[in-house]
Amino acid sequence: MLKFNKGSNTLEQTEYLYSLQDVAEPHLYRYLFNYEEVPKVPFNHRHVPMRPPEQLWITDSTFRDGQQAREPYTVKQIVDIFKLMNRLGGPQGIIRQSEFFLYSPKDKEAVTKCMELGYTYPEITGWIRAVKEDFQLVKEMGLKETGILASCSDYHIFKKLKMTRKQAMEQFLSIVKSALEIGVIPRVHLEDITRADFYGFVVPFVLELMKLQEETKIPIKVRACDTLGFGVNYPGVALPRSVPGIIYGLWHHAGVPSEQLEWHGHNDFYKAVSNAGTAWLYGCAGVNTTLLGIGERTGNCPLEAMVFEYASLRGTLDGMDTTVITEISDYYVREMGYQVPPMTPIVGKEFNFTRSGIHADGLLKDEEIYNIFNTEKLLNRKVVVAVNEHSGTAGIAHWVNSYFNLKDEYKLEKRDPRLLQLKAWVDGQYANGRETVIGDHELVEVIQAEIPDFWAELHRR
Repeated sequence: MLKFNKGSNTLEQTEYLYSLQDVAEPHLYRYLFNYEEVPKVPFNHRHVPMRPPEQLWITDSTFRDGQQAREPYTVKQIVDIFKLMNRLGGPQGIIRQSEFFLYSPKDKEAVTKCMELGYTYPEITGWIRAVKEDFQLVKEMGLKETGILASCSDYHIFKKLKMTRKQAMEQFLSIVKSALEIGVIPRVHLEDITRADFYGFVVPFVLELMKLQEETKIPIKVRACDTLGFGVNYPGVALPRSVPGIIYGLWHHAGVPSEQLEWHGHNDFYKAVSNAGTAWLYGCAGVNTTLLGIGERTGNCPLEAMVFEYASLRGTLDGMDTTVITEISDYYVREMGYQVPPMTPIVGKEFNFTRSGIHADGLLKDEEIYNIFNTEKLLNRKVVVAVNEHSGTAGIAHWVNSYFNLKDEYKLEKRDPRLLQLKAWVDGQYANGRETVIGDHELVEVIQAEIPDFWAELHRR
């Protein structure tokens, strides 16, 4: 059979439709996932086309998956963070949705208060178990969309659910039908897709979902969940670990439109960000994230990372206010006592912090030499230079210029003789056995006490 594909604008053969393979024993890909060894990355050297969607967006799971990895947020904290997320996403709503639990009175209060804000974006969506009773929660809250857990690997179907593939598919389809009956858009979470039989279960199941969509005229969304971070984005890598292969297969073989596809990845093998970007490039409109990457085990894909990935791929921020990222990080530290690892990209206290005298010398000549971009403009974060035994006069000069916010015509160069006395004090500290970085307050006290004329001059500027 031939069919014209409007997505690729080509005539394609469609004589083969994938059907469920209801195996008697679970297919656990033991040659890849031998539990006693590091998981292996197989290649079949098959390449699928990149096909970025016309629009890309970010979705959020901070209050669902993110909340499973820390002490629960208070209602106030959820509302405060939701407001910041709205500002960060900008007027075009690049942060498109945020999903919430619906079970406890606190969950429901948080949803109600966030809905009362009246924001278009992020849209509030739910998350429920694959049981019909949970739909009453969605209906009560007045939500238009909910996530539904649908485990798709044999690890989950056979070992966790104690079902066959056929039984699992029938149960999941039954739950989806319940959502459609009350007019709720189902977002089907294909849990553990990177260990699933893609053509034997995933594609046949999703094809059935698309049939339901055709019958009801209600869109059904599909979230591909890399639950243990096994996804790999190398060219020519084989399924089930291939991120390009999974996304291509969902839109090409299973017929899911890009705007109804979403990627949800974890960071167990440090691949969360690169895999999410790859999902975008190969045809997935949405990538699911959490703020600061907080989530199960090693965490989810960080929302703030995908803000910059979006700008890198599109060449524009499309109205996103990246300075809000710093406000969010500060809020977590100030209001929740969360310790952001200091060298975490973009949000860590020391992500644009240098201790090297050679680097400080370069920063003194031109900040662009050793800073990733204008962090003061995009993140409201000035470049910081630590003063230690390796700083030299270049590092001290940069510290003075930055701390006292000296304008160009007043900035000190490393050869300025007024810095020598301060450098002598620093050198003396380390000659006497000091090992820690020197704090701002210490340097200020030394300038005030030992070089009062210099202190007065700095304040006149």
